[in-house]
Amino acid sequence: MTETKTKIALVTGGSRGLGRDMAINLAKKGIDVVITYNSNREKADEVIAQVQELGQQAAAFQLNTSKVSAFDAFYQQLAAYLTEAYGTPNFDFLINNAGTALYAPFAETTEEHFDAVMNIHLKGVFFFTQKALPFLNDGGRIVNISSGLARFSFPGSSAYGSMKGAVEVLTRYLAKELGARGIAANTVAPGAIETDFGGGHVRDNQEVNKQVAGATALGRVGLPADIGGVVAFLCSPEGGWINGQRIEVSGGMML
Repeated sequence: MTETKTKIALVTGGSRGLGRDMAINLAKKGIDVVITYNSNREKADEVIAQVQELGQQAAAFQLNTSKVSAFDAFYQQLAAYLTEAYGTPNFDFLINNAGTALYAPFAETTEEHFDAVMNIHLKGVFFFTQKALPFLNDGGRIVNISSGLARFSFPGSSAYGSMKGAVEVLTRYLAKELGARGIAANTVAPGAIETDFGGGHVRDNQEVNKQVAGATALGRVGLPADIGGVVAFLCSPEGGWINGQRIEVSGGMML
């Protein structure tokens, strides 16, 4: 019987929140995981341990995904690890999840604010994916994480929502241009989620939490566990014919 090749996923921002849940759900589907983390190595090690408990291999590498100048060195480091562990520098699934929040009214959003959000949510995603192409196996998948804020509007998220909207357009171009290699590209757009994202803005502010729950058809705020399984599904054989799509995972928010 032919041995099935182990699939490998790279998840940016995989040490906490949604990225952590994505890594765990990918491992549950028998996929090995590499995560990036910005600063918290301890949390990254916890995710590695959880993935290993599920019987899959895992590794973590530090990376600031807003720094395009760091990408070449990162991929060299990743390729060295993959070659040693698997005999090939290639991987199968890229999940562009890393990000930060910005809550600022449009009239008070500075150029520095704008550039910081753009560098991590658009420029970083664009060039990190571009530089992944030589290492991404044909037939692989790209999942870009967007936001419900690209469809509906809340005051204070003009820059963030605009960047996420741009990522959704980029995803369709990736699907079109990489189709010849059998690579599918999709966007997952979470609604408001209870995490430490943005300083726990949705999780800890009871007024915001109540407002979101009231605007959601299923009557509650989202949890990380609501998102990771959807990303893992898009990396499964069953998700292979989904391509160039925006999948909102929001419980029916702002319908």
